[in-house]
Amino acid sequence: MTTAAASTTASSPKPRRGLRLSPAALIWPAMLYLILTTQVPFFMTVYYSFFRYNLVIPGDRPFIGLANYANLLSDPQNLRILGNTVVLAGGTLILTLLIGGALAFLLNRNFPGRALLRTLMISSFLVMPVVTAVVWKNMLLNPVFGFFSWVVTQFGGQPVDWLAQFPMASVIAMVTWEWTPFAMLILLTGLQSLPDDQLEAARLDGASPLQEFRHIVLPHWTQAIQVVVLMETIALLQVYGEIYGSTSGGPGVATTNLPYFIYQKAFAEYNIGLASAAGVITVVLTNLLAVFLLRAISRTSSSQGG
Repeated sequence: MTTAAASTTASSPKPRRGLRLSPAALIWPAMLYLILTTQVPFFMTVYYSFFRYNLVIPGDRPFIGLANYANLLSDPQNLRILGNTVVLAGGTLILTLLIGGALAFLLNRNFPGRALLRTLMISSFLVMPVVTAVVWKNMLLNPVFGFFSWVVTQFGGQPVDWLAQFPMASVIAMVTWEWTPFAMLILLTGLQSLPDDQLEAARLDGASPLQEFRHIVLPHWTQAIQVVVLMETIALLQVYGEIYGSTSGGPGVATTNLPYFIYQKAFAEYNIGLASAAGVITVVLTNLLAVFLLRAISRTSSSQGG
């Protein structure tokens, strides 16, 4: 028996030594694809921003250094466009956080029809930006047969041309309607992960609803708020379809932001050099605002925790 066992052990096949791939080798194909599709176009944009490059005159492409950036930052109209970009993104971000937080509190309670209401609230986030602009422009904000003008006339007022008289507020309203469900879902997820025993202990200790929100809910919400701020800042600084389908950047440049300005320069004026410089500024602005907001939230949460 011992001899048979020994022969069986001796004749058992040795483990095959095939090709062993490290985790880095498995990740590199995806990294190369990501670099080719994101970083290469970005560095080409940076490259073209140093040239006077117009597609109308493709052969004439002189190197002008930082002249495109100087042109963008010295023109008062371009500075107003930069301000429009910040106002649109900041105003929408604040409104989506406030409204999304209120809706998250509402949906965190048990009541009949909660699942249906949550589904209906999410639906606006699934609508394409151009469709959102057309619906708001023709059905809600139209001065003749729009819903909001009809409400104003019912209270004895005059019809309002919202897109002409309040263009930026109108665009902020439609973008807020579009992005509030995203903030609501993220904040609702953070709220539902809060242990009930912490809230019950605070109530037993006599904490008021405001103290309960400030010292328990808000610190627990920090990570969810950071996700909303980061994702929405990146998306809101790239708003284009809503402006294209509603105001076309007008009246004048009242609602022109950097993405729509880039579209005008690149595809209406064929000024690739100036459009590339504006694109680089947009990327830098997006990263600076995202880092600033995240650090502000982190400082606030750490001070509350202390």
